[in-house]
Amino acid sequence: MRAISIIFRRELGAYVRSPLGWIVAAAFLLIDGALFQAYALGKSMLSADVLANFFMFTGILTGICAVILSFPLIAQERINHSMVLLNTSPIRDWEIILGKFFAALVFLIGMLLLSVYMPLLIKVNGKVTASQIAVGYLGLILFGSACLAIGLFASSLARHYLIAALVAALVVGLMCLLYQMSTRLESPLQSMFSQLDLWWTHFQLGSFMRGVFNLKDVIFYVAITYFFLLTSVKTLEAKRWL
Repeated sequence: MRAISIIFRRELGAYVRSPLGWIVAAAFLLIDGALFQAYALGKSMLSADVLANFFMFTGILTGICAVILSFPLIAQERINHSMVLLNTSPIRDWEIILGKFFAALVFLIGMLLLSVYMPLLIKVNGKVTASQIAVGYLGLILFGSACLAIGLFASSLARHYLIAALVAALVVGLMCLLYQMSTRLESPLQSMFSQLDLWWTHFQLGSFMRGVFNLKDVIFYVAITYFFLLTSVKTLEAKRWL
């Protein structure tokens, strides 16, 4: 746990000190606020629909920001030649991965919390509950954590930023389109592709966008996060011998 804590503080401090973290956070809040102004305020819609729209475009931005925050995490170590120091230090691969993942996740959660004033405006002026907002944000965090894990896996594979970014964007993009692809398939592939979809099945068409808690969707995102963190660890272990 001490090694995870050291890496966590180092990476979180890097986000706070580097321009990347502030640029991503500022762009996220600016675009989110602009979309909220354009598609929520001043529209003649039910409060539940306004909230669903907010979680929809905030979820898309969360996935994009998660990829941007995560793809340099391991690739940067290789470019700076500091990966050798990590490999020769008494730190295990899973501690490196978890420390970096939790730092990115905490920074992402901080960004999301800064946007909470928008659904609170809906609550003040409409008929939505605090539990709907809380469940929606839980969905954003779970979706974001899955995208972070995918980005971290891509970063563990690649030696350069651009390749890591492309792999992360490709995997996240494909997993967010599995539901659309499933509509052109027949059973059992249709059901399999639909259930593995990262966005439509478990967020937009699922319960989180409406602020309704569904344990199945929580388990799915936790499982995806665990799978890609595990593959990241195994990739680091394999690269030690290359």
